[in-house]
Amino acid sequence: MSDQFNSRQERRKAQQGKSRSNTHSKPKKKKKAGLFKKILLSILIIGVIGLIAGGVTFAVMVADSPSLDEAKLKTPYSSTVYDKNGKEIAEIGSEKRTYVSIKDIPDSVKNAFLATEDARFYDHHGVDPIRIGGALLANFEGGFGSEGGSTITQQVVKNSLLSHEKTLKRKVQEVWLSFQLERKYSKDEILEMYLNRIYFSPQAYGVGKAAEQFYGVTDLNDLTVEQAATLAGMPQSPNNYNPIKHPEKAEKRRNVVLSLMNKHGFISDAEYNKAKKVAVTKGLVSPKEYAKSTSNKYSAFIEQAVAEVKEKANVTPGTDGLKIYTTIDTDAQDYVDELMDGDSIQYTEKMQAGLTLLDTKTGEIRALGGGRDRKAGDFNYAVDTKRQPGSTIKPILDYGPVIENKKWSTYEQIKDEAYTYSTGDPINNYDRKHRGWISMREALVDSRNVPALKAFQAAGKDNIVKFAGNLGLNINSDDLVEAYAIGGFGNGVSPLQMAGAYSAFGNNGYYNEPHTVTAVEFNDGTKLDLTPESKAAMSDYTAFMITDMLKSAVQRGTGTAAQVNGVTVAGKTGTTNFTEDDIRKHGISRNGARDSWFVGYTPQYTAAVWTGKEGFNSLSVNEQQVAKLLFKKLIAKVDNGSGSFEKPDSVVEATVLKGSNPPVLASSNTPSDKKVTEYFVKGTQPTTVSKKYEEKEDADKPTGLSAEYDEASKSIKLSWSYSGDGDVSFKVKQSVDGGGYSEIQSSSAKEAVIPNAKEGSVYRFQVTAVTEDGESDPASVTLKVNAAEDDESKADDEKKDEDDEKKQDADADDDQDKDKQNNGNSNQPDDQNSGNTDQNNQNPGNTDGRKDDDADDQNKDQNKDKNKNPDQDSNTDDQQTNSNGQSTGTH
Repeated sequence: MSDQFNSRQERRKAQQGKSRSNTHSKPKKKKKAGLFKKILLSILIIGVIGLIAGGVTFAVMVADSPSLDEAKLKTPYSSTVYDKNGKEIAEIGSEKRTYVSIKDIPDSVKNAFLATEDARFYDHHGVDPIRIGGALLANFEGGFGSEGGSTITQQVVKNSLLSHEKTLKRKVQEVWLSFQLERKYSKDEILEMYLNRIYFSPQAYGVGKAAEQFYGVTDLNDLTVEQAATLAGMPQSPNNYNPIKHPEKAEKRRNVVLSLMNKHGFISDAEYNKAKKVAVTKGLVSPKEYAKSTSNKYSAFIEQAVAEVKEKANVTPGTDGLKIYTTIDTDAQDYVDELMDGDSIQYTEKMQAGLTLLDTKTGEIRALGGGRDRKAGDFNYAVDTKRQPGSTIKPILDYGPVIENKKWSTYEQIKDEAYTYSTGDPINNYDRKHRGWISMREALVDSRNVPALKAFQAAGKDNIVKFAGNLGLNINSDDLVEAYAIGGFGNGVSPLQMAGAYSAFGNNGYYNEPHTVTAVEFNDGTKLDLTPESKAAMSDYTAFMITDMLKSAVQRGTGTAAQVNGVTVAGKTGTTNFTEDDIRKHGISRNGARDSWFVGYTPQYTAAVWTGKEGFNSLSVNEQQVAKLLFKKLIAKVDNGSGSFEKPDSVVEATVLKGSNPPVLASSNTPSDKKVTEYFVKGTQPTTVSKKYEEKEDADKPTGLSAEYDEASKSIKLSWSYSGDGDVSFKVKQSVDGGGYSEIQSSSAKEAVIPNAKEGSVYRFQVTAVTEDGESDPASVTLKVNAAEDDESKADDEKKDEDDEKKQDADADDDQDKDKQNNGNSNQPDDQNSGNTDQNNQNPGNTDGRKDDDADDQNKDQNKDKNKNPDQDSNTDDQQTNSNGQSTGTH
């Protein structure tokens, strides 16, 4: 052994030393182990406490859960609709369902809904953790709301027993009641409850009523697989996936359902491939039959209200027993219905109209005109139609953004000239003419396209997208091309959207989303406020200046036919047309239009009116006036004429010299027809006063004028003196033997020599001084040329000619006055480089629509142009296209 010990005692001491040594090296491990145990114990304790606390919280939350009321579970409740004054106007859901027992529902129908809504329905106990996990993953990858995690059982509980507020307590109660429901009822009973509650349309609740309304069948066994899939796809978005209203969207959705049925083993590959080849319209009832089954008073308005409630409150109005408080004014709605279908407007065949009336200050929709001869469930031309807006878009995309961001005044000078888009394609005005330099107000009043494009370009794409977005028009920056400046939209807009956007101009720049519902009350007494929040969309100066220019458009521009006696109206017309190819291919009149708009507002109401026809049917010149007439009649009926648009402190008024560029203030001597009053953003108004029409003192008159005849040279020498200061020139005029005066010299010299004087003739001369202040009165002298003449005969001759001289002087004075008058009437300002002379030599102050200088051309075009609509944005003879090659006159 290596260790040697002399005794047991030494060995023992050595062993004890090792033992002590070991005890010094191991405590660290024990301390680490102890710390881990403490952490684990702490977590365990916290977990137990959390579990207890969670259990207590869960118990508290479910303590006041509603009971499983079989009547509520199996008998859906209808909802009541109220007008703006709280008066009941309709009941939705009542007698609009056909209850079907589960034994009468074929597997193809059940499987279609199970594959779409809850494929593991028969495997879970009310709540499906796998489905919840999948929904969380889908929401993480595709954004919140991409996929729901609720089972069919949870949907029955939520739609039958609970309010739709999104709180933790409601969700806990939903889970609790779902477990309870599964314990009390069988799977088939729960599925039966669900299939009889589903919302398909305002007139169809439950799969039985839906099959009857859309396919005309009362026995669900008569539905094909593809028809069952169509119905199963609708509840997610009943309006968008309505196969009669939107067959393309409905077919895509149906095919998704068929693929899910195939994925979960409900149909084979062969059945799937066969079903998806069938047109979604096969077996549908005719549009006329569908319209008959969905007829309802105020249907356009109520359908929009139902859609809003479903979207904002996540409820099913036809089954949840709601009280829906709307914004409808039934008097206004009754009148709109009369305008749509009565005799007050003479519509022509195939002509359609869409109309939205709302409160300018609140955005509350008072009435909707969904279309002529419209039945419940039909296409809603006030809400669903998407048409190009024509020139009604100019305040939104052109002039509004440039005022907001560049602080242009209503006087801002824009040159209306031959011009092109950035792509090089030409842009034309409706009359193919150009007015030269005009103000922004006149450009909007006369609906000129070239100035609108220039304003669009000056505003900038980003500013335009933001401005439009603030007004409820969401435009993708990548889609925004220059043709949008005059209404060449890709997807179009609806009257509802245009009314909402224009109302902000009349509401000091505040935008209120158009809405039909203010609140919803649930069957448990809770109430949900659905009123949108008012948002500042623009500066008050932008709103006011746009409004004031649009008032001019109604008073003396393209919208005069929309004037209403005693009511302040601001508004804009809009017209779109067909492409050149469409005109040739379909034989469309060149004066015909695709769409005709009028959007206007008063301090109290805003209305947007669209008129047009489907397909390649054009509006005649007379039909294009109907939109303005509809607006005029409606506003005259509902508006009491109270109120005006008040100028905010951010805007100042200034009277400027017409045609000055940059603007200068008109002086007190400026003639009234040479000045104009416009609005400026405070701080940008002109401060320099024009000197053009200031009173000026006449120049000093020349003195000592004398005339001498030199017989040797046969010439007359004139000389004179001048006592004035500064630069001066002298005009010399002569008259011979009583003839008229003619100018013979203009120079700074104080003498003149007239050669070849004729003996025996009488010469009269006038000399005037010319300075920057003007011309002096003339100095005069008379000379009779005789070779040898005594003083007496000369005096006699002079006395003899005295009367003639006075007459000649009077004529000369008249000529002088005319010269001064002509100088004073010059259209070019003396103190500014106005830049008002363009290639057409137009009058720079031409802001009242006067004709171009080329009278011959205008006379030639007179007959051609007399029927042209000054708001038809892309001339049909020279179709304009945007940078994507898209016509501004297409849908």
